[in-house]
Amino acid sequence: MTSFITLPGIGGSGETHWQTHWEASDPRFTRFHPSDWEKPGLADWQDALERQIDNSPSPPVLVAHSLAGLLVAHAAEMIAGRVMGAFLVAVPDPASAAFPAAAASFANPPRHRLPFPALIVASANDPYAAPGYVKERAEEWDAGFVEIGPCGHINGASGLGIWDQGRMLFGAFCAGLRS
Repeated sequence: MTSFITLPGIGGSGETHWQTHWEASDPRFTRFHPSDWEKPGLADWQDALERQIDNSPSPPVLVAHSLAGLLVAHAAEMIAGRVMGAFLVAVPDPASAAFPAAAASFANPPRHRLPFPALIVASANDPYAAPGYVKERAEEWDAGFVEIGPCGHINGASGLGIWDQGRMLFGAFCAGLRS
């Protein structure tokens, strides 16, 4: 059975976030737990990701939001061969004015092909990254790219609830991993 690891961004994806809804509706989802959601450190988040992968019953699909998308890119070589793929939502631009100073260690993500399949989902009006930036990352990382229209940061504040469109995109992505 395929397992899924949710990787929230800063703050840990609260009760109204689609990641939290997905976890509540499907026991195959588990959440990684870095030591600090508010003061993220790349090394700490990488360690938490590796621990969660090690505890997974099968090679998981990563379901990353925001800052965790950069985490996946930074950790890609370390986790190659241990994950089935990565579903990356609302990948932020570390050079944007909105990027949190507390997350500076996540800047300068690798700019080469990821060693596993990935799909990046972006919003037309994400305050943390212009679609052009995200599309460029998708090209560099050899990832699929879907822009879903104006949905803000695709988080709890976006009012998406369980985010049915995202669940369909995720399902299609996972189906492609099995072929």
